[in-house]
Amino acid sequence: MGWLKQSDTQGSSWTVSELTAYIRELFDIDFRLREVEIQGEISNFSRARSGHLYFTLKDEGAQLKCVMWRSAADRLRFDPGDGDAVVARGRIGVYEASGVYQLYADGMEPAGRGNLALEFERLKAQLDSEGLFDPDHKQPIPALPQKIGIVTSADAAALQDILNVLRRRYPLVAVLIAPTLVQGATAPPQIVRALQWLDGRNDIDTIIVARGGGSIEDLWAFNDERVARAIFAAQHPIISGVGHEIDFTIADFVADLRAPTPSAAAELAVPDIAEIKVAVAGTGQLLDQLMLGQLQECRRALQIEAQRLHHLRPQNRIDSWRQLLDGQLLRLDNAMNNQLAAARHQLALLQTELRAVSPQATLDRGFAIIQAADGTVIRSVAQVQPGQPLNVQVADGRFGASVAAEETIDE
Repeated sequence: MGWLKQSDTQGSSWTVSELTAYIRELFDIDFRLREVEIQGEISNFSRARSGHLYFTLKDEGAQLKCVMWRSAADRLRFDPGDGDAVVARGRIGVYEASGVYQLYADGMEPAGRGNLALEFERLKAQLDSEGLFDPDHKQPIPALPQKIGIVTSADAAALQDILNVLRRRYPLVAVLIAPTLVQGATAPPQIVRALQWLDGRNDIDTIIVARGGGSIEDLWAFNDERVARAIFAAQHPIISGVGHEIDFTIADFVADLRAPTPSAAAELAVPDIAEIKVAVAGTGQLLDQLMLGQLQECRRALQIEAQRLHHLRPQNRIDSWRQLLDGQLLRLDNAMNNQLAAARHQLALLQTELRAVSPQATLDRGFAIIQAADGTVIRSVAQVQPGQPLNVQVADGRFGASVAAEETIDE
């Protein structure tokens, strides 16, 4: 450690790099830290594209960051993950870039299930025995919902992902958000209250319960028994979209439908309006073909009957039947034409409704799209300030404007 002599005088100061390097050297020369065995529960586990493993070992009182290079990870005889209790072997060193000490593991073995994993399995078995996961209890998801309730954090990226998917796939649906904490000890009762509030409304068709990915601790609120029982008791169908595809929570098992991500939950909650348009157009063509086919079949049957009557004679019977057949043919033509007209009218109404939700139709009704100078769409007075220049788009063009004053409207 001779390099320290330049800074080892009274009144001199160390740089961060010097101090960190000194601490690293203390770790390196301590033979007790060169080969250690650490027992703990895995948390925040991730596998990089390079094959290296990054995770945290923790117990009731502390936690330790760990890294295992791919060469060591390829030798593992099990697939580690969050909640696993393990014994890891390696050396303790300092990662100077972030100033933290960590275990550089070169081996690891299972040591039994961690506390959270054991609690997860215990509650899962209990609720399963009570029938909370019974498929017969699952409610179908409405095919054409008018309003969807969302239980998640108001600031979460998961909420924006859900809203983007809903706007893209089915802009006709309305959304009601029940914001809540989704992590921490106070999150479960808030989630329960949000669920119960949405479930008590008569205008909700489907409820989405969602949050983004995280460690087993981050997602633990959705393994809470209170949340599970609130989902089971709900009268409205519930889609669970918690974490990533590899994450499973108790809420997933109790919900009527489990989605691998929040975005996937939105995909499952609504149809694709583009597919509806194609189906409507196809149905119209099929109706036309069916009506024309029936009309042609009736005409052929009438022609056959007319020929049979012609051969029966005498002339008076033929004339009587001919008049009757002419009347029936006329009525059939009128009926078929009326049905075709009604079908075309229904198709026109559907096309009108689809056009009514287009952006241009909204502008034609007197609405405007207001954007900031950088193109950001203004949705709230919180986004503007007096004197700020704005761009305003109306039905037939654009014009510039500026903010005179801002005023919040209390609902």
